[in-house]
Amino acid sequence: MKPSYTAGPDIQVLPSALPIPGLGDQPVNAFLIRDGQPLLIDTGMPVDREGFLAALWSLIDPADLRWVVITHDDRDHTGALLPILEAAPRAKVITNALSLTRISEEFAIPPERVVTADPGSRIKLGDRELSFHRPPIFDAPGTLAVFDHADGTLYSSDSFGAVLPETAEDFTELAEDEFFDGFDVLNRAIAPWTALVDEAKFTASVRELARLRPERLLSAHGPTVRGRAVEPLFTAMARIPTLPAWLPGADLDLEAALDTHEAAAGRR
Repeated sequence: MKPSYTAGPDIQVLPSALPIPGLGDQPVNAFLIRDGQPLLIDTGMPVDREGFLAALWSLIDPADLRWVVITHDDRDHTGALLPILEAAPRAKVITNALSLTRISEEFAIPPERVVTADPGSRIKLGDRELSFHRPPIFDAPGTLAVFDHADGTLYSSDSFGAVLPETAEDFTELAEDEFFDGFDVLNRAIAPWTALVDEAKFTASVRELARLRPERLLSAHGPTVRGRAVEPLFTAMARIPTLPAWLPGADLDLEAALDTHEAAAGRR
């Protein structure tokens, strides 16, 4: 784990990184929104579980946490979910039914503690309204992006991330060519199917998300992007299907990298 930092009013990032041999680091972020009905988006990697929990509970009392959104069921998004639910008795999980089914292969979440959401769903959490969307890039069928209408923040799950020589808190800390080189790598590597898609349909899905006009974009695998810097990410995403495909098993294998990272930490 790395030190937590602020991405916006009452938004705390709980950051880590997954080393990708030969390329750099893939950021791995979860997000805590502390005002209103406190909300956690994703729960980090299993290898970071103890550090993640220590960081989380230093920011919020477990009794105050009300919601945990799981954008999808990959291990780097669900690593601390079970101990969080055990420690936070008022917290309920929001996720897609497909993700819930896949999570249940490892452990069961009581039905009364789950709210399911689909792309197109909207949920009111006190004064906050969340809408749920299918992001343009995903590597799990139940993946959800989350848009917070209260402050214009788009939590984009795996989409819009980048593999970087060194992780950074904010987009402005990086050279643009460095970021977009890593952007092209990650967004193709996790979704090799983009080489097979209809470009017009893919572009339409990107434009649909762009119409939300987010003030802030927070990817699970990238730095904080704000204001005018957000639009170029949608432009870069729209051209992903036009780039040469990343072949399965070639150059970058994120699942294998996660296995290696966990083994090195003695958690396997």
